[in-house]
Amino acid sequence: MGHTEADLAQVLHTGPFHLALRAALAVRGLPLQRVQHHLAHRGIKVGVTSLSYWQQGARRPQRPESLRAVRALEDVLELPGNSLIRLLDVGEGSARGDVERPAARSYRSLTEASGAVEQLLHELESPADGGLHTVGHHERVRIGAGRELMGRDSAQVVRAHRDGIDRYLAIHHGDPGCDPARVEVSALENCRTGRVRWHRETGVLIAELLFDARLRAGETYLFGYGFEDGTGGPSGEYVRGFNFAGGQYVLQVRFDEGALPVRCRRFAQATTGVPRGARTDLTLSGRHRTVHLVEQGVRPGILGIDWDWE
Repeated sequence: MGHTEADLAQVLHTGPFHLALRAALAVRGLPLQRVQHHLAHRGIKVGVTSLSYWQQGARRPQRPESLRAVRALEDVLELPGNSLIRLLDVGEGSARGDVERPAARSYRSLTEASGAVEQLLHELESPADGGLHTVGHHERVRIGAGRELMGRDSAQVVRAHRDGIDRYLAIHHGDPGCDPARVEVSALENCRTGRVRWHRETGVLIAELLFDARLRAGETYLFGYGFEDGTGGPSGEYVRGFNFAGGQYVLQVRFDEGALPVRCRRFAQATTGVPRGARTDLTLSGRHRTVHLVEQGVRPGILGIDWDWE
């Protein structure tokens, strides 16, 4: 795949390290043997195999001599100072290693619309994991008088697992019949709305939420946002997929007083296409017409609440 200077500048900003190194090597047109030769002239010994592992993402430079080699690579590849080293989550003069990142799962295992999600993430130039994982998420869903998903809002706490993260991509997947072009995005607290993209056929919309600060690895950030929908047909469930393990998730579903379900259940699912398990009946509260679930330690997979109208 060809790389341009613009591609290189983008991946140096977003990471991850191995893609940035690979793009720099491609743009500069330097084979690994030549890079090794340049490093040797600077008194740094690194094997071609190690360089290959670094650009493939199979290994990450962590030892002091390896980090010294990375700083020299910035010079060899004519890159801005610290542009590669910061992607390793280690600052100048620091021995700090990577911030631990929870186990991850791909979108393909979490939603049947994974193709649309991945396409939109690519359009928004998002790295594979976004550089963030959730440590707390409280989500409120509203079901209208026509049994439709009227909207939802979230209060979310995330932690950065690398430096330089300044945005979150929120995904909304409407019910069948949803018109994502008519869905409204609201930045409610500590963020503002950036680019918004949607895929009409699947009802998927992704909104870029821009933070008020650029996070360093390990820092947390609290923000709120919402989606106003009401464009789809009758809703029978609300589902949330989790790429990363860890953190608390609270889901509350509120029903209009003119459209109350006869039965509600929580469920868990390892991946799409497998039977749902951990089913538990939920009691609809009388005055507030809500049901909820609380998951203290989220695992990669799917959680949700479904209900019967008849």
